[in-house]
This record gives sequence, structure tokens and C-alpha cells, in this order.
Amino acid sequence: MNQSSILDFRSGTFFAPIMVLYSNDLEQIEQRLQEKIASAPDFFRNSPVLFDLSELNENNKKIDVAALVSLLRQSGLFPVGIRGGDPAQEKQALELSVPIDSGRSRNDAILPEVKKKDDAVPQVQAIIREAVRAPAMMVTQPVRSGQRIYAASDLVILAQVSAGAEIMAEGNIHVYNTLRGRALAGVQGDTAARFFCLDLQAELVSIAGIYKTSEDLKDAPKKKPVQIYLRDQALIIEELN
Repeated sequence: MNQSSILDFRSGTFFAPIMVLYSNDLEQIEQRLQEKIASAPDFFRNSPVLFDLSELNENNKKIDVAALVSLLRQSGLFPVGIRGGDPAQEKQALELSVPIDSGRSRNDAILPEVKKKDDAVPQVQAIIREAVRAPAMMVTQPVRSGQRIYAASDLVILAQVSAGAEIMAEGNIHVYNTLRGRALAGVQGDTAARFFCLDLQAELVSIAGIYKTSEDLKDAPKKKPVQIYLRDQALIIEELN
């Protein structure tokens, strides 16, 4: 048998929610985690998750990594990475088969040194992001329940997105039909990403990790064009005239 026909590795895109911890109180963490899961059970059920300890470590708050991993697994989540841990925490995570995630996105490595005034840096970052982003992905067929679509750019969908489907994009998302599934824009942290949708009936919408579930969207306009964007770490939903 040809050895090359046994297996192959291909590049791909993997998305997992990042749980940033601000408290080391495991009881409080469990309570808040259960609230989050209850608000979007289909999204969180059997979901992979990265946990970020950088805020805890910056504030000298210690946490038992083994107890945290056990808590996540008992809640039906699958820890797939630790981020922002100190050497002892990373060692403990590896002993529990949880890999270390550096937290670097592709844009972290391509920002050139800027020797001019500091306010030039965000402009350079924006220019580079735009330069490396791929052309928009267009989908003309309905996105059915159980399907997942990822765009390393803007995502344009001309058909409906069914309940149970999941669409993700590093840039903006345009749905020129009814959106009933889960939609995540700016998944690499682009807080300027936006949604545009003709009929918002989503199970969950998220921009750069900030999200609203169907419970939060009950008062959003129905059967009307809307846009969604981030302002002050909150999702704003506006009807388009």
C-alpha cells in the first residue's frame, strides 16, 4: 500500500468559544456557566471551549486548573485549550490532556513595526486586515439544519439559514433572507464586523465573541431588514429603512 494513501493532513478552520475568567470562585463560575448554557443549549451542548486565565493571572487570582477542567466537562463542555496560563497552570493542563493555545491570530504576526506616533498603529492594523482578507464567500443554496459554513472573509448568503445551522465569518455577514440558525461574525476578534439580515429569527448572533441568544432577540424587529453591530461591548440591533 502506498504510504501516502493512509492519511493526510489538510489546513482547516476550527472555531471554539473562548471563556475568559474574571473570578476564581468555582461556585460562581458554575452558576454563571449554567445560566449561559441554559440561554443557548443547542449552541453549548457538546461544544469545545478554550479557557483564558490571563485576567486572573494579571490580578494575582489563583485557580485550580484541574477543578476547572472537571467543572467544564461535568457541564457537557469539552476543554480544548488553555490560554493565558502561567507555567504551572499550563503543566497542569497538559497533564489533563488540555493543550496550550498561544492565542495568536494570523494578524498578530504580520503587523510591521511602526515608528511614527501611536495612533498610526490601529490604521496600519486595519489596512493589513483588509489586505489579507479573502474575497467574500457567496452561498446561493439554503443552509440546512446541521450544516456549518465558515468564511475567512465576508459571508453573503442569498437563501434562508435554517434552525440548527451555523454560519461563521471573520468579517461581515449578509443574509438576504430569513436567519433562523446561529450566526457568528468577526470570529477572529474583528469588533468592526456587522450583520445585515432581511428577517432576524436567529437562535444566536455574535460579533467578536459578544453574543445574544433567541431570548435576548425577542424584541428585535421581525420580517424587516436589520443591521447588528458592536458599541461599547454591546450588540446593537437597528432596523434598516
